[in-house]
Amino acid sequence: MSKLQKAKGFKKSKAGTYLSIGTSLFGAVSIVKQAKKARLESDRLMLADAVISAAAIVTGVALLVRELRRLGDDDVLAG
Repeated sequence: MSKLQKAKGFKKSKAGTYLSIGTSLFGAVSIVKQAKKARLESDRLMLADAVISAAAIVTGVALLVRELRRLGDDDVLAG
């Protein structure tokens, strides 16, 4: 198995999905900072950007959780 095939396999594994969720949530920290800064400066455009970015993160995490559940359903030992 080539390194590229292993990397693609990891992306579809439970560990890879957990890692993706973690990195997505880590990105939420910068969104919170951006929103606080926008509120302090009363910058509506920056605040709108933060809200839209937060919605994208929430949607991405929801998709990853759904994928994680599907991986769990395929597990033979989950019984």
